[in-house]
Amino acid sequence: MSTGNVAADQLRLLIERIERLEEEKKGLSDDIKDVYLEGKATGYDPKIMRQIVRLRKMQPHDRQEMEAILQTYLSALGME
Repeated sequence: MSTGNVAADQLRLLIERIERLEEEKKGLSDDIKDVYLEGKATGYDPKIMRQIVRLRKMQPHDRQEMEAILQTYLSALGME
């Protein structure tokens, strides 16, 4: 077997793995949308739920810093 065939086979396998992962990603994305719709159906605001998920991913000190900057900006704009 020549080196070109080995490289082509390896590339084909990588592409197939990517395609499978893309399908899984789409499935997960659909599942996440369904959960947000379920939350909306029970009276929760999906935008706020997304924001909470984003905030929970942050480190506590990063979240506190962001909240402090937000308060500073709101205060500067007279929005408190």
